[in-house]
Amino acid sequence: MGKEQVEVLNALDAAKTQWYHFTAIIIAGMGFFTDAYDLFCISLVTKLLGRIYYHVDGAAKPGPLPPNVSAAVNGVAFVGTLSGQLFFGWLGDKMGRKKVYGMTLVLMVIASISCLSFGRDAKTMMTTLCFFRFWLDFGIAAVFAMQGFGILAGGVFPIIIASLFKAKFDAPP
Repeated sequence: MGKEQVEVLNALDAAKTQWYHFTAIIIAGMGFFTDAYDLFCISLVTKLLGRIYYHVDGAAKPGPLPPNVSAAVNGVAFVGTLSGQLFFGWLGDKMGRKKVYGMTLVLMVIASISCLSFGRDAKTMMTTLCFFRFWLDFGIAAVFAMQGFGILAGGVFPIIIASLFKAKFDAPP
């Protein structure tokens, strides 16, 4: 290692922890937090979607998602993640990581909000959900620091929503 590189590393070792460090960790971790949240909440959310869009009146159990719809809703995220990593990795080499990270952050925010989806019928709802889940995962950065919090939020938030949903629309026993 060159003398300049060693001096930089020594300066980093001697630096005191400041608010900037926490801000940097939070900003860098949001990509993986969003990824973990998205991947771990969908299995719980699909239960609610099945109950809303595939319920048959008079049936003993709430409606499950058909297997092909469930596979599409779950699988599109992995396709988006792989495609996004390849595309934004290449683009980051061309334009710079900082600029591309900002672009992915904007894409993730827009796609996350849009995952609320549009439409009243099952086909439209599932199609828009798959479309925006793809773009959400396409934009997710490969940062791993926040995975645990994303997994936790991905389980807790749907449980809260399911409890509220059950209180308002009680299912048959």
